[in-house]
Amino acid sequence: QEQVVESGGGLVQPGGSLRLSCTVSGSIFRLYAVGWYRQAPGKQREVVAIMSSDGNTNYADSVKGRFTISRDNAKNTVSLQMNGLKPEDTAVYYCWYRDFWGQGTQVTVSS
Repeated sequence: QEQVVESGGGLVQPGGSLRLSCTVSGSIFRLYAVGWYRQAPGKQREVVAIMSSDGNTNYADSVKGRFTISRDNAKNTVSLQMNGLKPEDTAVYYCWYRDFWGQGTQVTVSS
């Protein structure tokens, strides 16, 4: 059973930045895609950003140009750099890897 653990959420003002990190257990991390999803209150979980095993990325239209996903296969980590945050980015953010999900980390954008 793989373990997926996120960190880095918090409260930030509009226009601010946050960096989320996720650490995955196991030895085959480099072979699979990994990504970030989010779920706002009363809404369905949606994809934010995905990075394939060979480094290709896909982003939700709503975050393109503001968010950047990256991975470090040597450390089994994936990060999400979020800049230019907006109130509508407020959600619980989940790290995804294969069939596994982290516990989620709250991101709140508010003045």
